[in-house]
Amino acid sequence: MIKPFLYLKITANKGRAVFTNEPIAAGVIIEESPVIVMSREDRMHLDKTLLHDYIFEWGIKKDRCCMALGYIPMYNHSYQSNCEYFMDFNENTIQVKTVRPIGKEEEITINYNGNWNDGKKVWFEVC
Repeated sequence: MIKPFLYLKITANKGRAVFTNEPIAAGVIIEESPVIVMSREDRMHLDKTLLHDYIFEWGIKKDRCCMALGYIPMYNHSYQSNCEYFMDFNENTIQVKTVRPIGKEEEITINYNGNWNDGKKVWFEVC
């Protein structure tokens, strides 16, 4: 499920990104998408490819990884993101939920550290 008001757009600094064409209230689940779960061994191979930047650690022990479907891989990182994501290890899905109101034409972001306001440095230079 991807809300119909979400769309992809190319940005000058960050490449593809997810935007909204209407305002969204806080606390709204805007996407729930399935994931493809892979083993630790698969992750070692994926880490040598471009997919490294798009996979998520998976499982309570973070001993696996997953490739999310839908728009999930296209949400850009922000240390003060306007959404957060939730992993359901039983259903093999990820949900994206707004943490504050989001304006029309605003980019939708998540914090790659997991918590929407976690300031821990990520593995790449943030624009």
